[in-house]
Amino acid sequence: MKTSISLAAVILCTLPLFAQQKAAGYDPATKNAAVFTTAKDTKQRLAADGKLTFTTFKQPLETEVCVFIDPSKTFQQLTGIGGTITDAAAETFAKLPKAAQEEFLRAYYDRKDGIGYSFARTTIHSSDFASGSYTYVQDNDPELKTFSVAHDQTYRIPLIKKVIAAAGGSLPLFVSPWSPPAWMKTNNSMLKGGKLKPEFRQNWANYYVRFIQTYEKLGIPIWGLTVQNEPMATQRWESCIYTAEEERDFVREYLGPTLAKNKMGDKKLIGWDHNRDLVQQRASVLFGDPEAAKYFWGIGFHWYETWTGSDMLFGNLRSVHESFPEKNLIMTEGCVEKFNLDEVNDWRLGERYGYSLINDFNAGTVAWTDWNLLLDETGGPNHVGNFCFAPVHADTRSGKLIYTNSYYYLGHFSKYVRPGAKRVATSANRDNLLTTAFLNTDGSLAVVVMNKTDKDQPYKLWINGKAADVAGKAHSISTIVLR
Repeated sequence: MKTSISLAAVILCTLPLFAQQKAAGYDPATKNAAVFTTAKDTKQRLAADGKLTFTTFKQPLETEVCVFIDPSKTFQQLTGIGGTITDAAAETFAKLPKAAQEEFLRAYYDRKDGIGYSFARTTIHSSDFASGSYTYVQDNDPELKTFSVAHDQTYRIPLIKKVIAAAGGSLPLFVSPWSPPAWMKTNNSMLKGGKLKPEFRQNWANYYVRFIQTYEKLGIPIWGLTVQNEPMATQRWESCIYTAEEERDFVREYLGPTLAKNKMGDKKLIGWDHNRDLVQQRASVLFGDPEAAKYFWGIGFHWYETWTGSDMLFGNLRSVHESFPEKNLIMTEGCVEKFNLDEVNDWRLGERYGYSLINDFNAGTVAWTDWNLLLDETGGPNHVGNFCFAPVHADTRSGKLIYTNSYYYLGHFSKYVRPGAKRVATSANRDNLLTTAFLNTDGSLAVVVMNKTDKDQPYKLWINGKAADVAGKAHSISTIVLR
């Protein structure tokens, strides 16, 4: 018996070593290395941009600009990259002619002709991106006897089903509430903050379950849910405030046990769902309580904290990842606000996405979700006039789609970095180059490099003592795929 255990231990200890040795021996010169580029002031949009030839290149000098990749050092596993199916997106989609609808679905979900989205979010009843506020129950119905998603069956549910089909028949979908019904809240309104009344905490927990059950009966599987969208923001639209302690207690005493009781313990429960600024404090409270923590899969974040164009508080994400490595980081929402139709070709749109995606992934993020999949030529519909940019807009007057460059920047990740991929060690020796890299389950290596400056920055892509020359065009993003 002792000999058997010892042998098993030796085998278990040796297997990772073999895997490390294999990865450590990664030879880029034996791979087909193709470059795909999107660049300002060119026609290149996710365009084939040549192939790379790797030659021996041992110790680089400090004067030589390099991006370094170490495929033997792997980190978090990617869950998916996608966008949100809001009422606004669904209403806009319905106004398009059939050919444009089919183009839209291919553009987002087809891996060959589109950018291969692999993840999705939707709302539990209304958000600001809808033509009006609504809930699934009538007033003063704590037992939820009048619960119905009939509203969603006009636009949103049909689009969700089309999206799932376009994605190949399966798409992880998580759901988020913006506010409980008005009569459950202290301010008697779905808008402008307010809090959940204590006497309705169980009824509100039941509401999540009823929503999930109803959608799943309609053929829409639910992968996960967030507790509350932006729980520290009193917005002029649907919103509800929870302190960290209130969110912890609601999950520990009501939502967590209610999900478990209804055999939904496998649904991925996500806390916070707000900006990076307070994410460490929220994580400390939610995950610091063992009874609450056991219900949480991870913590979600948005990007709407004050935009300076520099750090954007990515260090806060790294701190959460280091403090609670057993929990997952997920980007649950981001978009560029203050829509202007004249600015749909502004290069800053895509660069903000690229900057966030690279830094979020390097901080440990496992999934990344954009906000509206589609908006119209006004940046809506939005029932409070909070008009925003989306990667794709529809001009409902002409029936044509408008692709902003943020669509292409997102595609540099979603098209080439697939679910199950593991991030690998990467760095650049100049701060004008931003980079991240992933090893896919099919063995392909996807390296993303972004240059957001006004000048070309040629560099050498260095892997295990071999390097290849890459152009690094001004205001560009490239994905180098080695197969």
